[in-house]
Amino acid sequence: PRHKCGNQRGCPADHFAFRIVSGAANVVGPSICFDDNILMSNVKNNIGRGLNIALVNGSRGQLLKVGSFDMYSG
Repeated sequence: PRHKCGNQRGCPADHFAFRIVSGAANVVGPSICFDDNILMSNVKNNIGRGLNIALVNGSRGQLLKVGSFDMYSG
């Protein structure tokens, strides 16, 4: 069976599924999936170099904000 965000196991009914995938240099970008919705990815063009963060409401699962912090340039 298919589970949310491509995880190997399903989550209990009162939990959210998530998956965070790190990028590989500048070849493969990072991605963040939350409750079977892609929040950040190369396709959405909303990732940056460095640390990528998605702020999600923990009660409703609503995306509040996405951003990135360039740890390389300072």
